[in-house]
Amino acid sequence: MVKPASPPGGDGDTHSINVPHDAVGARHARQRLAAELELLVPATLRADVIAVAAELLGNAVRHASALPGDVIALRWRVDTDDSGTLVELQVCDGGSTLEPRAGMAEPDAVGGRGLAIVSALSRTWGYERGAAGQCVWARLRGPTLSP
Repeated sequence: MVKPASPPGGDGDTHSINVPHDAVGARHARQRLAAELELLVPATLRADVIAVAAELLGNAVRHASALPGDVIALRWRVDTDDSGTLVELQVCDGGSTLEPRAGMAEPDAVGGRGLAIVSALSRTWGYERGAAGQCVWARLRGPTLSP
């Protein structure tokens, strides 16, 4: 994975939710995202988006500190054009000493596959670090929703 120079951007409206920096907060963010995408994104793409969001949110809870207010932030944008639907996700947290990278877990390992899953399901992904923390983002593309 190459660290791109800029986080997601596009013409669609950006939506966001701040949730507690814990597993319950991550679940709430996933549920909200799924509900918001229900009528906008085809089911197969939606499933991939939710899987990627779950991995990014889980990593923020397990490996990073919280943003001020003891929260993590999930942001998303949906753009549709003639080539299909693009969904951009971004999970922001207070940062970590670890650099986000996709690795190869041992077959018997309990964890270590999250960013490899993100990489497999996404067109591209990356991260941005700043004084307030870090944001890990992913872009997923699929077909448009059939009428």
